[in-house]
Amino acid sequence: MIVTLLGTGSPIPAPDRAGPATLVSVGDKHVLVDAGRGVLMRLAACGLGAGNLTALLITHLHSDHITDLNDVITTRWVTSFEPNPLTIVGPPGTAEVVDHLLAALAPDIAYRIAHHADLTEPPPVVVREFGDGPIDLDASFTLTCAPTDHKPVEPSLGFRIDHDGASVVLAGDTVPCEGLDRLCAGATALVHTVIRKDLIENIPLQRMQDTLDYHSSPEQAGDTAARAGVGTLVLTHYVPALTADTVDEWRSRAAAHFDGVVELGDDLHRIEIQPVDPTGA
Repeated sequence: MIVTLLGTGSPIPAPDRAGPATLVSVGDKHVLVDAGRGVLMRLAACGLGAGNLTALLITHLHSDHITDLNDVITTRWVTSFEPNPLTIVGPPGTAEVVDHLLAALAPDIAYRIAHHADLTEPPPVVVREFGDGPIDLDASFTLTCAPTDHKPVEPSLGFRIDHDGASVVLAGDTVPCEGLDRLCAGATALVHTVIRKDLIENIPLQRMQDTLDYHSSPEQAGDTAARAGVGTLVLTHYVPALTADTVDEWRSRAAAHFDGVVELGDDLHRIEIQPVDPTGA
């Protein structure tokens, strides 16, 4: 199982960080989690396109996590030459958002259908909404979701993918909560969005202060990983932006609460999640 941090940025545009997006690859199956700004450019850097996605999982409906959802939908449609419906899994409310996106794309859809004889229908999209529990998606892996706490953004989800003794949890934006703890229990790795609360709390701007109560710090992410007993904690969605001279500081803050491996880095950072031997050998 391979985890690729496609986009490690935040709502604030950065020249070197795409918006929130993570790719989990199990053999030739590729699951995209969130679709932030520039996601298809980062996916192309991995040698993949929208048509290669097994599914798109949406953790919540904040704009920075779905900025390029319309691009994924449209690009998959116009670059697929056989029927290739896009499966989108998300919390309740996802279907309404997708319906509105398709309505906004209506002129483009009409132009393309009028111009291309082999495009006869709008983009085929299957939206599945969940709140908690197993999701029957693909026989190659097991997918589970649980509610997280990103209030007032509600509902929000974390996802867990299990395959052949390895498992990864994608937390999305959340503070520590029971749903995430339950999802992480016994997992191999946790991918968690984080903000440096120690830095943000010194910014004299209420809008920035407001972000403190519904995101986790590296320390809180470390606590969550430690409680669950995961082996690897992957940090992403850095606020403020991660820089080369602050990598060790971010890592040490998580490591003070978690004694496993802490991974973080730039867009396209790749982590191989190894199966865990149930015998402990």
